[in-house]
Amino acid sequence: MEHLILASGSPRRQELLNKLHIPFSIVIPSIDETPLIGENELDYVRRMAKSKADVVKKQYPGHLVIGADTIVYNGKILGKPANKEQAYDMISQLQGKTHSVLTGVSMGVNQMETFVVKTLVTFVKMSDTEIMTYVKSREPYDKAGGYAIQGEASKYIKSINGCYYNVMGFPLSLINAQLKKLV
Repeated sequence: MEHLILASGSPRRQELLNKLHIPFSIVIPSIDETPLIGENELDYVRRMAKSKADVVKKQYPGHLVIGADTIVYNGKILGKPANKEQAYDMISQLQGKTHSVLTGVSMGVNQMETFVVKTLVTFVKMSDTEIMTYVKSREPYDKAGGYAIQGEASKYIKSINGCYYNVMGFPLSLINAQLKKLV
């Protein structure tokens, strides 16, 4: 087996994978991330993770590849906001409620294993001013659902049920356990 390749450009995934003290390379796959008609959130995140890993796997056979994709789901898939209006809308939808964060992970050398981890996150009720201040922080714009649990949004998180690192986009303990089986 050759070394590990992370099929992701996410700085948070890179930061978390570094905690395992395993050398890795980064290859950013290019895939269409449009949900299929009628596709549910679990199937979508699983397909995205597998597609990312498969693209890189074809380029680097024999390497251990990890692909991942994270979404926020509150009855609909919330991706990354492209502008202030989308960020404001997403945070407005999440505040005062509980939503799911789903991360699909696909990993392996020859045989790929794909799984989904779910964490429930509850936001406190936020004022319009708090939402606007957060949106102006520029933090929401490269994160699913428009927030970073480890950043400024942390002061608005009432509770989580599940893996904290999953909300950051990389369920570290489960990935570590899977890596031990593979190495």
